[in-house]
Amino acid sequence: MSANDPVVDVHAHVLLPALQGVVQAADPEGFAAAADLEARRNGPESQAASGAMIRERFAKLTDLGARLAAMDDAGIDIQVVSPSPSHYYPWADAVLADRIARAASLATAELVAAAPARLLGLGLVPLQHPALLVPALEYAVLELGLAGVEISSSAGDVELSDERLEPFWARAEKLEAVVFLHPFGCTLDERLDRFYLANTVGQPTENAVALSHLIFSGVLDRHPGLRVVAAHGGGYLPGYLGRSDHAWRVRPEAHGCIEPPSSYLRRLWFDSLVHDAAGLRTLVGAAGADRVVLGSDFPFDMGVEDPVALVREAGLGEVAERAILSGSIRSLIPALSPALDRVVSP
Repeated sequence: MSANDPVVDVHAHVLLPALQGVVQAADPEGFAAAADLEARRNGPESQAASGAMIRERFAKLTDLGARLAAMDDAGIDIQVVSPSPSHYYPWADAVLADRIARAASLATAELVAAAPARLLGLGLVPLQHPALLVPALEYAVLELGLAGVEISSSAGDVELSDERLEPFWARAEKLEAVVFLHPFGCTLDERLDRFYLANTVGQPTENAVALSHLIFSGVLDRHPGLRVVAAHGGGYLPGYLGRSDHAWRVRPEAHGCIEPPSSYLRRLWFDSLVHDAAGLRTLVGAAGADRVVLGSDFPFDMGVEDPVALVREAGLGEVAERAILSGSIRSLIPALSPALDRVVSP
């Protein structure tokens, strides 16, 4: 891309080992129970492989120089960095959860401040405690200058359709804050404990369920200015919306949104991380290229080393490619445009 069209990766993570240590010390029993659940959900083979993968990629997750060098190698001008979803800790009580969210947001802001021409950041909010969401969002966006926050697909008894989230959606809309929907774990639990199904099936399932809660409950009707971007291309939902539309037409309990569910894809944003050209073409056909932004899942092994090449392999045409690699981000994060115009590609 030219200097006027910098390539922006919206799906990149930072690991915060010090925060994990704080959480473990603050609630060792809760931390141990969560670790046991994660082990049961993933199974021993996946746990061992994931541990080795994290050790191998630890520098890219924690060291700014290693991150910037990898970005240069991949042709990425700007990363939108979010904490690893392992830092959600959805079991934490209100006091600890608020402390976690603010610490994660602060650490991310400090990383961004070390390379402001190359990085933007997203903070965290304690989704399991709806009353704490607005203050945590305002801290991340208004006090720290982050572009928005990252949330999971659910937390405890809180689904994204939960009425208790209405103040959060309203404030996020007002602030034009990005809400990055990135699941962690899957409630199918031990059914997915082999073959790495916990991730390969679990993550796209969670995305589809969470987005369906948003759509069918009318959240997007009540808050049309929301800037929600779904990781992993929105999971299974964009490729199978005919069934959702049919349910909306024939089932009264599925008629909580004003328009057919498929129409709401053009009110959301999606990252491009669908792993093959056919999947990306399907996503663009369902949502439009102007609603798809580049995503790599840096630096995890379920991401892609060269996300730009994957977009180009889809054969979408120059206009759509330019939208995904650079243009769509301007509508997702309007305040970013001046910064993009100042970026010079490496």
